[in-house]
Amino acid sequence: MSGEGRGQAEEVRWGRRVVGRVQGVGFRWWTERKARSLRVKGTVRNCPDGSVEVMAEGADDAMADFDHALRSGPAMARVEHVEEIVCRLPAKIEGFTILR
Repeated sequence: MSGEGRGQAEEVRWGRRVVGRVQGVGFRWWTERKARSLRVKGTVRNCPDGSVEVMAEGADDAMADFDHALRSGPAMARVEHVEEIVCRLPAKIEGFTILR
């Protein structure tokens, strides 16, 4: 196999709204740990409607793993569904942060 196709992975950027029993169960802290382990940058925050909003950026394979993980969540969570939303990350983001 040649070196073609190898090199830097493509960066992917997206937003997700996670709906279900996702507040009060450690979802934001779990999300932060998962993102950091995958080297994904972004933010996570609780929304007034009881959902959790995730804005993320990273290598395409890491982002696929992160998306898959969000659909399960931590042990105490119950994810009903995950919606794609517009990503509102600043142009330059460092690390992963819990906003509120």
